[in-house]
Amino acid sequence: MVTTLEELVEQFALNVAAQTDAIRRGDARTGNRHARQYTAALQQLRAQGDAGREALAVLLTHPRTDIRAMAAGFLLRYRTAEAKAVLEAAATEGGIGALGAIMTLRHWQNGTWALDPE
Repeated sequence: MVTTLEELVEQFALNVAAQTDAIRRGDARTGNRHARQYTAALQQLRAQGDAGREALAVLLTHPRTDIRAMAAGFLLRYRTAEAKAVLEAAATEGGIGALGAIMTLRHWQNGTWALDPE
């Protein structure tokens, strides 16, 4: 069982990366399994309030764009300027992460973003 914030962040990052890799292989079933796992880790982090968000924020500088962008998408309300900068950079890089970054920014700008309700 995952017990620390750091372990939850690690599970989030590992499963985001695994989902991206599965999508690149065309393996939607595996990708969906990893999405459920990173979502579960995220829910546990959210349950810790701002401490969980702060723990997730370490991923804003992760070497993998997909992980940075996914974390940024969930941190827009909490760390707006930093998260937007990460998403804007990811949007220009192309690939799977760019599409998600573009859509997240679009939802943020038009007021329909709801990834981290208060």
